[in-house]
Amino acid sequence: MVGMEGEPSLVEPEERVVILDFGSQYGHLIARRVRELGVYSVVLPHHTPLAAILRHRPRGVILSGGPASVYEPGAPQCDPELWQAGVPVLGICYGMQLMVHQLGGRVVPAARREYGPATLHVDEPGRLLAGLGARVDVWMSHADRVEVLPPGFTVLAHTADAPYAAIEGGDGRWLGVQFHPEVAHTPRGRDILANFLFRVCGCRGGWSMADFVERAVTALRRRLDGARALCALSGGVDSAVAAALVHRAIGSRLVAVFVDTGLLREGEVEEVRSTFSGLGMDLRVVDARDRFLDALAGLVDPEAKRKAVGETFIRVFEEQARRLAAELGPIPYLVQGTTYPDVIESGGGAAATIKSHHNVGGLPPDLDFELVEPLRDLFKDEVREVGRRLGLPTALIERHPFPGPGLAIRTVGAVTAERLRRLRACDRIVREEIRRAGLEGSVWQAFAVLTGARTVGVMGDRRTYGEAVAVRVVASDDGMTADWVRLPHEVLDRIARRLVNEVEGVNRVVYDITSKPPATIEWE
Repeated sequence: MVGMEGEPSLVEPEERVVILDFGSQYGHLIARRVRELGVYSVVLPHHTPLAAILRHRPRGVILSGGPASVYEPGAPQCDPELWQAGVPVLGICYGMQLMVHQLGGRVVPAARREYGPATLHVDEPGRLLAGLGARVDVWMSHADRVEVLPPGFTVLAHTADAPYAAIEGGDGRWLGVQFHPEVAHTPRGRDILANFLFRVCGCRGGWSMADFVERAVTALRRRLDGARALCALSGGVDSAVAAALVHRAIGSRLVAVFVDTGLLREGEVEEVRSTFSGLGMDLRVVDARDRFLDALAGLVDPEAKRKAVGETFIRVFEEQARRLAAELGPIPYLVQGTTYPDVIESGGGAAATIKSHHNVGGLPPDLDFELVEPLRDLFKDEVREVGRRLGLPTALIERHPFPGPGLAIRTVGAVTAERLRRLRACDRIVREEIRRAGLEGSVWQAFAVLTGARTVGVMGDRRTYGEAVAVRVVASDDGMTADWVRLPHEVLDRIARRLVNEVEGVNRVVYDITSKPPATIEWE
């Protein structure tokens, strides 16, 4: 079994559903919802040949949404042999329109587009809409509509503007919905997906994180048989869980290397040293602050920063491996905390590249290690659950995500030692006030950004020309989508006053109220 970019998977679950990705940034949500229902899911590019799809032995296939129109030249297609494979298929939005298009129906531009909430009127529930009642609230997002159904298809439901909002064909194996059951705005969407998985595909739902841990440890022992590995330990949740999982599998043959990049939060080096030494791991701390600053000198483009940090990370690890080899013997493997969102955002599958994560798009081509990425198939909430099952401290598991390139991508413009000192102080204040307000456990991330914008101010009757700081606090389930948190005004007031009063060179504070999408969580 392989993941989105052909990497070997650690797990071989009995029940799997394949999701073909047609370019939707929300395709990951389908995968998450399927896993939440106890069925393992894997996302593949839309053009994956049928033979490669069938190697996963899927109980069903889901066609995701996407931004294209099926009737346009060059529109994304799936292998047409899919319809002869005998596997149940659910098409969602673009996926439904593609089903209709490839099977002999007709899709045209809609005279009236549907974006937002709609009421689904169930005509004939079939197995897909069983138990939902006559009216269902759904979320629409489409500019095309089905005008003619393929031969043998029937209508399950309609809305005021979509006469074919849910359809069925192929003796009940082919199903399509014009709306998005994977989003929270479709309250009964989970039930619709469950009907497809259990009533149509015949799944039983045995996938769990306990199952993953057991299988992953066994697979890691087999893959790393007798060999040593380095773990790229950042101190964040992902790398910590990856380290703990590999440590469970190979014990003292794992060496955890923590690099002080100079791009970390205040007190982070000491915290990591204390936590991981206490877990019984062989932890080595490397001071590479000057090296990372040299690598970032003169760089202002975010992608250039990310790739510079990624390559410097790898070079440092290679050097550590050579030094440790003299002491311990060869170390051919490098463990990283890469997760599924990292792969998706770095351009895995059909989704557009949003930004290169340092551990995916930022890796150099002449890598000296064989990578081990035990969390590559998991979303953040699944990673946290694995950490709990491995007995990691709660404070570490629930820690806010921190980007691999660190403060380099929260410093808009040039990265200097002085700007990093300023940002560390700002970051500490933001996190202290979020904690003081009792909000740390209910938000996804809270941090400060040096915007690079210089603004005029007045302090003590004197003109100042300082830097504007942006505060970013978001709520999310997995980091792939996020909404800004409506902080109480008194919390915002305390943060702003402290930033201006306590951090030299800061004379203005703004609050970022942009969701993801259209923005990303990080500014760079």
